[in-house]
Amino acid sequence: MGGGYAMLPLMQRALVDKKKYLSEQDFLDAAALAQAAPGIMAVNMAVITGKKIAGFAGSVCAALGAAGPAFVIILLAAVCLRHWQSAAAQHIFRALRPAVAALIFVPVFTLARGAGVNKKNVWAVVLAAAAVWLAHVSPVYVILIAGAAGYFYGRGKPDTDKDRALRKEVRQIIKEHQTEFDELANK
Repeated sequence: MGGGYAMLPLMQRALVDKKKYLSEQDFLDAAALAQAAPGIMAVNMAVITGKKIAGFAGSVCAALGAAGPAFVIILLAAVCLRHWQSAAAQHIFRALRPAVAALIFVPVFTLARGAGVNKKNVWAVVLAAAAVWLAHVSPVYVILIAGAAGYFYGRGKPDTDKDRALRKEVRQIIKEHQTEFDELANK
């Protein structure tokens, strides 16, 4: 009921506002990378932040810290709900839906503002959402089309230092985990 998107405001408050581990732009970049990478978004965010703070050991500890408690809670909930399948439980979950929706919408607007979505380009976001939601177009196709459009749109623009640094960081992450990627590809 919400997943990583529901956790984004909490992560932003902790990582950007309170602890200052990431800048607002670094958080936005990390959220985009965590979304694009396979796996659980919150764990991906933890790994990215942990690596930035303490290297490989930090990423391992952050991954265990992010996934461990949720794993234990879900395991206990599954055991309890197996014996407690009632109308009351269904009503509780239905009652939580509006709160989860609100938790998702707040970071969507925050991330959109940070990504430069404005009155001139909001049509692309609305069109992508409508394609997925109303026309039932696979999000994979929407991402591929948006990526191609962004590539062709941005070809004529000069690189910034931030662009070069981000590409270098992505290349470094891929290089460090190349054997893992190869193992996954061979399965």
